[in-house]
Amino acid sequence: MGRKAGAVVLWAAVALQAPAAATSLYAQPRYAAFLADAETGEVLYARQADAPRFPASITKVMTLYVVFERLAAGQLRRDDRVVVSARAAGQPPSKLGLKAGDSLSLDEAIRALTVKSANDVAVAVAEHVAGSEEAFARLMTLKARQLGMVDTRFVNASGLPDPRQLTTARDLGRLAVAVWRDFPQYYGYFTLPHFAFRGQVMANHNHLLRTTPGVDGIKTGYTGAAGFTLAASAVRDGRRLIAVVLGGPSRVARDANVEALLSSGFAALAARARGVPVQVADLMAEPGDLNDFVLQRLVEQGSGDPRAERDRR
Repeated sequence: MGRKAGAVVLWAAVALQAPAAATSLYAQPRYAAFLADAETGEVLYARQADAPRFPASITKVMTLYVVFERLAAGQLRRDDRVVVSARAAGQPPSKLGLKAGDSLSLDEAIRALTVKSANDVAVAVAEHVAGSEEAFARLMTLKARQLGMVDTRFVNASGLPDPRQLTTARDLGRLAVAVWRDFPQYYGYFTLPHFAFRGQVMANHNHLLRTTPGVDGIKTGYTGAAGFTLAASAVRDGRRLIAVVLGGPSRVARDANVEALLSSGFAALAARARGVPVQVADLMAEPGDLNDFVLQRLVEQGSGDPRAERDRR
């Protein structure tokens, strides 16, 4: 790959033929990015990686980490019934639309979280494990500290907006590595392309599972406060990279930036194997200007924003 190759091509797809001013991704005030080698821990790229950010639905990766830990310890079973409370049923979208008193298996709940990013299920699971979402959130923050996520605090299990729930791109990168490293027996839930529930088939919000070679996880998110977020994991030629992008102005912009990070990261590793000392930053061009028409129109269903739920339909 030539210098700065890869990123330019990926960003070209973002532009539309519409008269509008242009905006750079790097100029977005909420933007942050992080790229690391999952096995060695080497940080390959970081931009605003330690700046406080809202995680949106990437929060659910920690929700699932806590669940996986208890499954592995035998404290939970995948056929356990998770009962939906009135509080859980009242959560805003994205959701399964369960009613108070409904139940689903823990296995179904995990699938609903990884694929559908269902907020009602996140609260139901939290209550099932800890008795209340507040108590579960304390477990999440404690686990974050144990994993070295020193700049993260959780106050809910879904990622719905709360000014107290903050993290960083670096911390979310640590979490993505941890869930892959610690629970290989459950990591496959993040690779699922679809989730079928009561006659409805729902596609995974992580479009990169379908479009980017090697991507096998992990979680997307969106709220108005957070922007478009994504923690992605990909493996090529036996090497695994973790990329995190926060504060994207659109799904397309976020996904393209993650693709560029991963492509540049794998290209840098390949070059190093040939004895060429290349840094990821050498291969990352300034992302092309984003058409404001795209930024205004492209949203995704994901973390409880009514506009995103409406526009998906």
